[in-house]
Amino acid sequence: MCRDKINEMTDIINSVILGKEEIIREAVTAFIADGHILLEDYPGVGKTTLAAALARAMNVQSRRVQFTPDVMPSDLTGFSIYRKDIEKFVYQEGAVFCNLLLADEINRTSPKTQSALLEVMEEKQVSVEGVTRKVPEPFWVIATLNPYGSGTQPLPIPQMDRFIASMSLGYPEKDSEVEIAMTATRNRRTDAIKPVLDKETIEKARNEAEKTYIDKKVCEYIVELVRATREHRHIEMGASPRATIALVKLGKSSAWLKGKDYADPNDIEEQFIYALRHRIVLTSDAETEGISKEAVLNDIISSVPKPLPTGR
Repeated sequence: MCRDKINEMTDIINSVILGKEEIIREAVTAFIADGHILLEDYPGVGKTTLAAALARAMNVQSRRVQFTPDVMPSDLTGFSIYRKDIEKFVYQEGAVFCNLLLADEINRTSPKTQSALLEVMEEKQVSVEGVTRKVPEPFWVIATLNPYGSGTQPLPIPQMDRFIASMSLGYPEKDSEVEIAMTATRNRRTDAIKPVLDKETIEKARNEAEKTYIDKKVCEYIVELVRATREHRHIEMGASPRATIALVKLGKSSAWLKGKDYADPNDIEEQFIYALRHRIVLTSDAETEGISKEAVLNDIISSVPKPLPTGR
């Protein structure tokens, strides 16, 4: 079964990135839901390693772009150059023509370059010089965002909304960091990862997860959660209907990975913070008081009545 292969892949990545089982599981959940991931974290905690491990285990083509102020939109989408030998312009593919794009420190580049990702993240295509070109399937973006240091700027809200989930690896626990130190070598840890999946298995998993049943009462629960973000006293800007869609997809994917054929309210509750954290803007008073987005979202979870688990 393809679910067994997915679980095997997850176990392999857990053996490389130590002590981050929950985050790795969430990354896999997001990919099965056919969504992009935003990693907000400190430098050096394993964001790039996670992306490389996923790419190797899934046996897909990956590319990495280190975003800096001089990265141009054409570096991502491609451009045409004149070939004198054949006397015509020839299109050169940009970095997005791959299966898994690691957009490293995306908030260090210009808004114009950031916005170049919008079309390809949403439509899985790019338009260059009047010609629309599809990118390979599957196509995912893992973007890392460094919230510290100079030279960074906030991502535009429309682009934040394109990520199905956001998460943070955080520093490892002491025991995990000790094991990292004991196994440190000159070789990259991801070199030991062998391909587990192929594109056909990935596509089958995505199709099976999409067919997971979700009851109307669960959909109503999702809508109530999302609408509550628009009314909370500590939230200046709540989530859009795209958050509703993201919660449905993540809930189905999470349920499928657990071996269930239906998504229940517990699956939605588990995914709520991952799906909503990057889509809300807190009030200035909340930020002044040091209230976190997680605290606000947990308050919403506790205040919205949860229906009883509903299967087929």
